[in-house]
Amino acid sequence: MSFYRWDGDDLILNCHLQPNASSDEFAGLHGDRLKIRLTAPPTEGKANAHLLAFLAGAFAVSKRQVCLESGQQSRQKRVRIVNPQKLPNGIELNRSDK
Repeated sequence: MSFYRWDGDDLILNCHLQPNASSDEFAGLHGDRLKIRLTAPPTEGKANAHLLAFLAGAFAVSKRQVCLESGQQSRQKRVRIVNPQKLPNGIELNRSDK
């Protein structure tokens, strides 16, 4: 199983979140999920909001185009990115999987 899949023009990412990290970054794979380190704390939805903003910047879309589909209170999350405009360096995503 892959950490991502295409749903039409939308990208679905299965993520493993590490809050309270020293920097915001993609950190390879954690099992079958993309590990993402974030500086935000895991309280009061701060890490979730920070994750959506981080992904919006990384995929060159507005914050409205990134939504949390599952994992609101978990480190294991599924995120939808509507029509990503670019793919971040270091992440291999095969668009032919659409």
